[in-house]
Amino acid sequence: MLNQPACERAFGLTFLTWDNSVYTRPMRVLMLSKACVVGAYQRKLELIAALGVDLTVAVPPEWRDERGVLTLERAHTQGYGLVVTPIWFNGNFHLHVYPRFGELVVRLKPDLVHIDEEPYNLATWHALRLAARHGARTVFFSWQNLLRRYPPPFNWIERDVLARADAGIAGNQAAAEVWRAKGYRGPLYVIPQFGVDPEIFASPPAPAAAAARPNAGVRREVTVGYAGRLVPEKGVDLLLLAAAQTPGVRVRIVGAGPERGLLENMIRHFGLQGRVTLEGMAPSTQMPALLAQFDALVLPSRTRPNWKEQFGRVLIEAMACGVPVVGSDSGELPNVIGDAGLVFPEDDAEALAAHLRALRDDPVLRARLAEQGRARVLAHFTQQKIAEQTVAVYRSLAAGK
Repeated sequence: MLNQPACERAFGLTFLTWDNSVYTRPMRVLMLSKACVVGAYQRKLELIAALGVDLTVAVPPEWRDERGVLTLERAHTQGYGLVVTPIWFNGNFHLHVYPRFGELVVRLKPDLVHIDEEPYNLATWHALRLAARHGARTVFFSWQNLLRRYPPPFNWIERDVLARADAGIAGNQAAAEVWRAKGYRGPLYVIPQFGVDPEIFASPPAPAAAAARPNAGVRREVTVGYAGRLVPEKGVDLLLLAAAQTPGVRVRIVGAGPERGLLENMIRHFGLQGRVTLEGMAPSTQMPALLAQFDALVLPSRTRPNWKEQFGRVLIEAMACGVPVVGSDSGELPNVIGDAGLVFPEDDAEALAAHLRALRDDPVLRARLAEQGRARVLAHFTQQKIAEQTVAVYRSLAAGK
């Protein structure tokens, strides 16, 4: 039987039975996350629950953005509760809210509410107030790596959340620095929102890899992929400019967004119809098989006044699959890539083209980057590591309680 100090160290939850002996129960966590409509992300939730957390995750039935409608995928749902809750103002990043979230708080009586949202969003403020009303600890999540000032009511929302939240999680170091600069003085941890499962995102055996990549073999031709939103800040137009300068490079663009028409015009203008394909969005569960078809993945993001790259999750997915990666130096990308890929100055099409030529001409380089990329993911970016770090935050908050 655990003694009382041991119980408090474990989760901070101590109870007495009828005969005054001590027992513990798992910490009860309620998470609110629109991001977890994506099936691949749900693996982290299973791992959090496996670490002894009584976890319930509330998600909307869908989320809408510039790509279209992201409908809830049920890919990893073992060991925790996945609850679909209504959402108002779907697609409005700042104003969306979950009108029935309070009912979940009353019914589940969580010890902690993990609000997987930015501090300046209405959904965060609403969920935090409901949690505090019922005595639950609260933690918010943020990717915001630019020091931005918001007009009312969002600056009021942000100020109140920062004053009341028990802890914050920042997806990168720059985001942590933003919230310190804005006056947040509570516990603040730097943990990416999601990692990858290296058993799902894995390098196929050599024969399978060759079959997946139809251009593999003795050649000077490679298939380069992009997967993500088709918006100006992602720089997909730059990839087309670089490809136009680089014979022997085929490009597959997987995604959706408002720039599709512009990219189609560029393909025609540069005569790239035979080398570039524009494909629609792919479900997250199909990403491992899709990445296995690429010889390299490129993320050519460019910084904008209101945005810079916050992480680039597709990079670690590709690296886990043994696919060499190339990224610009926007925001967090160089820190994610480290020495396991190639980095170029953002908006520099010639520098990107030089990297594409190097990958086209040097199979030894491709093999080395593939090996280093997977090793880097295993060391820093697995779902297991992210789950363990997240649960450590929960336990720290419970111990403080």
